[in-house]
Amino acid sequence: MTHCFILTIAPRNSGLPQTGQDLNLRNGKQQGTKQGIEQGTHRGEAKLLRLLLTRRFGPLPSWVDQRLERDSEAELESWAERVLDCQRLERIFDGSR
Repeated sequence: MTHCFILTIAPRNSGLPQTGQDLNLRNGKQQGTKQGIEQGTHRGEAKLLRLLLTRRFGPLPSWVDQRLERDSEAELESWAERVLDCQRLERIFDGSR
């Protein structure tokens, strides 16, 4: 038998208007959460692409790791689309097939 619990946490609000400091804190938390999610997504995509590239081409040169860490999610997705088509590792990163 599986049980499901739902926890609802009421905000601590005294009914008084929030101060600028409260609003800044909330905005900072939201921004931090968003950045954390974006970084986690990038790391996950880079990790999966690294795994696929290693499986297809063997040990990767250091420049590949550098590109996977620094380039955008759009680049990672573009490279992932080329993994099965390209015959040489370098071709994945230069855009040719």
